[in-house]
Amino acid sequence: MTTNIGKIDRGGRLVIAAALLILALGTNALGAGILFWLALVVAAVFTLTAFVGNCPLYSIVGLKTCRNC
Repeated sequence: MTTNIGKIDRGGRLVIAAALLILALGTNALGAGILFWLALVVAAVFTLTAFVGNCPLYSIVGLKTCRNC
């Protein structure tokens, strides 16, 4: 699997994932409905793609955010 996510993109994904987790688990802003579960799923996907370094959606679109890949 090739890398298509750069360092800045990875960091941004981790920051967004952390913010979503704090919003979902640390507050009652999202309640217990669909927004809560959507925030958890998006946070999990962002964390996974940040650690793996590959985004399937980027592959489909043909986008790369890393310089030397």
